Amino acid sequence: MALEEDPKAAPSAELTTTRAVPYPTSRLAARIDLVDMAQEIERADQALGMVVGGKLEVIRDQMRALQEEARRLLDEARTSARLHRAHCSFRKIPGRVYHLYRRGEDDLYFSMLSPQEWGGSPPHAFEGSYRLEVDMSWTPMNGANVERDRTPEGRALVQKLLQEG
Repeated sequence: MALEEDPKAAPSAELTTTRAVPYPTSRLAARIDLVDMAQEIERADQALGMVVGGKLEVIRDQMRALQEEARRLLDEARTSARLHRAHCSFRKIPGRVYHLYRRGEDDLYFSMLSPQEWGGSPPHAFEGSYRLEVDMSWTPMNGANVERDRTPEGRALVQKLLQEG
């Protein structure tokens, strides 16, 4: 009976030394000091702090860019809504340029005639020229854009783009 071992018995001393332990099991192994462990944890915390801080800065910058984009879109929507409420005696067609005039304090209206077509002296204060886009938004036009859109090549380009979209 002495040769038989009970499988449920406690493990022998040889087996316990092969298990992983948090401290060195040999005199030749490197000494694990509590101070060394604390320094390693501190370095890990610093590295994690830098990585997380960098990622949070990127997210902050993205949030600021999105806020700025949202402000710009809201401004464009307000401008487009104001322009759509201007008086207009004709059907507005996307791709065409219309000219905004102010009659009195709050009376805005669109005309197909530019200030130059009025002979340089329009009947009311000229507010600007705008192109109606396919998405029903308005694009402010400067003088060069207005003239380009009035040429046959400019109109052909607009028609081609409207047909493709």
